[in-house]
Amino acid sequence: MEKEIFDLGLLNEAFKKAREIHMSRGFQKRVGYGKRPGIITVDLANAWTRPGHTFSCDNMEEVLPAVLSVLDAARAKNVPIFHSTTAYNPNGYSDIGRWADKIPLETLKMGEDWIDIDTRLNPQPEETVFVKKMASCFNGTPLQYWLTTHGIDTLIVMGATAGACVRHTCMDSTELGFRTIVPEGTIADRIPGAVEWNLFDIDAKFGDVEPLETVINYFSTIEAFEKRESESTVL
Repeated sequence: MEKEIFDLGLLNEAFKKAREIHMSRGFQKRVGYGKRPGIITVDLANAWTRPGHTFSCDNMEEVLPAVLSVLDAARAKNVPIFHSTTAYNPNGYSDIGRWADKIPLETLKMGEDWIDIDTRLNPQPEETVFVKKMASCFNGTPLQYWLTTHGIDTLIVMGATAGACVRHTCMDSTELGFRTIVPEGTIADRIPGAVEWNLFDIDAKFGDVEPLETVINYFSTIEAFEKRESESTVL
């Protein structure tokens, strides 16, 4: 096994000092929770969650159970849950865009099992699954419309990757007026330090990175959503 040369302890020490600087200048305030949460899982499809794909992420054996614990707490209150995946039409890739000039999007092919939401998250029939083409779950999708239709004021973001799709979804969520919450332990990436750095920066500027148990306990404080049996949407 290759020796680990990444020193996470040094990074955490740097973050400790950086937090002091931020807080002395008025950064890292708390957004807090609202009364009507929604959940978005970002690209927790097989291409990210299982080994063997170009987009495979690390530590999924820890991340997925943490995500599931939040989902189960939310399901008990019928909280609206949305699952995103990213895929492109292999018949010419006319929908792939300039992002493919930077990363291997051509490996995310519509119709393959790789783009299906990981079954370990136990997605339910009434939960919305949708395909996006860019990093943010809001970019070119109806997500904002769905959230406002449900009266959502708080968006809980979980998934992959920290440095791209999760980060951009959090940024857009805040810019669109939602309280943005990221539970610790529910975010993945492919390289050492990416999760830690991006969660540090999200917590400083765009949303609240919260302990997992705090987020789970939050659901016990809200009123249950009305169950809509005909709500399932699969695009």
